[in-house]
Amino acid sequence: MQHLLEVKDLSVGFALRNGSLTAVRNVSFNLDKGERLGLVGESGAGKSVTGFSIINLISKPGYISNGSILFEGKNLAELPSEEMRKIRGNRISMIFQDPMMTLNPVLTIGTQMIETVLAHMNVSRKEAEEIALEKLRKVYIPSPRKRLAQYPHEFSGGMRQRIVIAISLLTEPSLIIADEPTTALDVTIQAEIMDLLLELCQSDDMALILITHDLAVVSEVTQRIAVMYAGSIVETGLTGQVTTNPGHPYTKGLIAALPQSGGAGDRLTQIPGAMPSLVNMPSGCPFHARCSLCTDICEREVPKLIENKSGILVACHHADK
Repeated sequence: MQHLLEVKDLSVGFALRNGSLTAVRNVSFNLDKGERLGLVGESGAGKSVTGFSIINLISKPGYISNGSILFEGKNLAELPSEEMRKIRGNRISMIFQDPMMTLNPVLTIGTQMIETVLAHMNVSRKEAEEIALEKLRKVYIPSPRKRLAQYPHEFSGGMRQRIVIAISLLTEPSLIIADEPTTALDVTIQAEIMDLLLELCQSDDMALILITHDLAVVSEVTQRIAVMYAGSIVETGLTGQVTTNPGHPYTKGLIAALPQSGGAGDRLTQIPGAMPSLVNMPSGCPFHARCSLCTDICEREVPKLIENKSGILVACHHADK
């Protein structure tokens, strides 16, 4: 059976004055219709670059140096710009981190939504307005017709993010990529936005790639998880298995750092050190300098993703085989 999305050995580089760096290294994963995948890791792990690569939003000096991105049978990495524009924002939508950066502050919500519909669908302006109203209702925006005439600054942060989600739904995409969709929102609004995304994916059978550093959010929304570190996937499997029985020391560290992991008054656990510079990657396992299990082989050889006894793929020389 053909997957909706199949990323194979994706590598993304950025040209520098004296050479280049690899921001994403040999990343592979599949996604089926209606499936929800979480990409998790610290800042700089390569999560957002992976998401941007899928819709070909890597601008110079960035470039896809290797691999393929098959979406509905087409290799997006090789599509001409004109063909890619028919897919981006149409079959694949993206929700960015900051709704104030996504929405144009000098245009009404109605103008932005209607122009998006007209750019991708062969409908009249009146029909485009009705589609916009329908999507605003779907994300529970009250008085949607009145809201079309308002500007982004007239909405709260949570309402703006709902509008961004409504815009991403306008063309009824098969896949939504959500890049830290709850950044800068308070905890209760974060929960509402994630519940809304989950509800929409289930009702419309849309696939979702959720990019986040928050394992707690991922565990509530996604079915599978891929943990990224220094541009590579170091662990991937069913969300419930990875979060309850992680195989990689980095994943264990992320879970241990969650506030609810300890008792009241306990200090939060933290992973020592920092992620290595992508310009000067160490030999062997990129995590070895921060890992308590490090041995000589970790410093010499890059571990491969191998299935452990729990059915999780783990890139660690000391993971349970």
